[in-house]
Amino acid sequence: MNKEIKLVEPKPNLAINKWDFITGMFIVTTIMFFASQTSAYLVRRAEGNWAEFEIPSIYWISTGILALSSIFMQLSYFSAKKDNFNALKLFISITFALGIVFLVMQWFGYVALVEQKVFLVGNPSGTFVYIWVFFHAFHLLAGLTILAFAFAGAMKAKVHKTNLTLIRNCNTFWHFLDILWIYLFMFLLYFR
Repeated sequence: MNKEIKLVEPKPNLAINKWDFITGMFIVTTIMFFASQTSAYLVRRAEGNWAEFEIPSIYWISTGILALSSIFMQLSYFSAKKDNFNALKLFISITFALGIVFLVMQWFGYVALVEQKVFLVGNPSGTFVYIWVFFHAFHLLAGLTILAFAFAGAMKAKVHKTNLTLIRNCNTFWHFLDILWIYLFMFLLYFR
C-alpha cells in the first residue's frame, strides 16, 4: 500500500492590521465629509447671495508651515525605520511644534476673517470657511494626539524598524491632513 503524501500550500494571510484599517477608514470618511462640503459650497454659491472676501494672507504662511511639518513627519518615519531614536524624537517634536504653530495661525486667520466682517452665522460663504477650518483643526488635534503617542513610543523605544505601525499610521494621517488643507485652501482661492 503506497500512500501518497499531499502537500498543501498555506493560504496567504489577507488580514489587515487593525490600526491601518482604522486610519484608512478615518481618512475615507473625512474625504467623504469634505467632498460633500465642497460640493454643497459650489451648489450654494451658484444660487447667489454670496459674499466675496479676501482669504487671510496668514493662510499662505500656515500652509507652508503645514507642508514643512510633513517633511519632518517623513523624516521621523525614516528615522524609525533606521532605529535612529534621537533623530526620531527630534523630528516628531518638530512636527508637533509646527502643528501647534499651524493651529495658532488658524486662530489668527479667524481673527482676520472677523475683521473683514465674515462670520460663522450670516452669509453662507463665511459659514463654509469656518466649518472647514474648524473641522480641519479638529482633525489636526487628532493628528497631534497620535503624534504624542508616537513620541511616547519613541521615548520607550517601542517605535522601531520592527514595530512601525504607530509611526506609519501617524505618517499617513499627517500627510493626509497636509494634502487636505492644501486642497481646501486652493479650492477657496479658486472658488471665492
